[in-house]
Amino acid sequence: MPHDAAAEDNVLRSSPLLAGLDIETAHSLIAVMTRKVYRRGEVIFFEGAPGDALYVVVRGKVKLARTARDGRENLLNIFGPPDVVGELSVFDPGPRVARAHVPEETVVYELTRRSLDTWMRTHLEYSKQFLRMLAKRIRRMSINQADLVFTDVPGRVAKAILDLGQRFGNLDRGHVVVRHGLTQEEVAQLVGASRETVNKALADFASRGWIDVQMGAVVVYEPDRLRARSR
Repeated sequence: MPHDAAAEDNVLRSSPLLAGLDIETAHSLIAVMTRKVYRRGEVIFFEGAPGDALYVVVRGKVKLARTARDGRENLLNIFGPPDVVGELSVFDPGPRVARAHVPEETVVYELTRRSLDTWMRTHLEYSKQFLRMLAKRIRRMSINQADLVFTDVPGRVAKAILDLGQRFGNLDRGHVVVRHGLTQEEVAQLVGASRETVNKALADFASRGWIDVQMGAVVVYEPDRLRARSR
């Protein structure tokens, strides 16, 4: 995989971990991070393993999944550039609550707890930056929980499409093409519903001309309609 240092630097500085830091300070933190490349199917960390590092995604995708008691895997989230993965275990030491693996060749920058602690000793004024990052993650989790209670399945599906589009979408001939790479079962897990119910919602959106469903992708024609349905 070609290493475009300038592009990766831009992604890193736009991540929740470094956004808002001046260039010199951001680079001082990047300097204590380790660049890692994972091939398709490789695991970044396992469920139950000690959490001692966070990861900034600069290229590719990371799936976060949890294994049920019966052995089935449940997709919790999917991340792409410039998302941060695994930060909760760094600030609140304990075992990982999920497994992070990559569905395609992926580049991440690893920041260990030890490196972060050392860096923070000389940059205490930036502690608010990390509190904001954690607060955003907690707010996002709270919104997701509320959606499960108060939003119907079609609404959650519409919201998921828009969210995936924001992170993985590309403009093509005036439409947003979202190559998320998820199976129908994984989309269902992502919105907390059965595959049959999710497929019904997708078919309804397609029949209305809002989207076109393809294998591992969705073409969005009417984002405003989806946005209204997600509320």
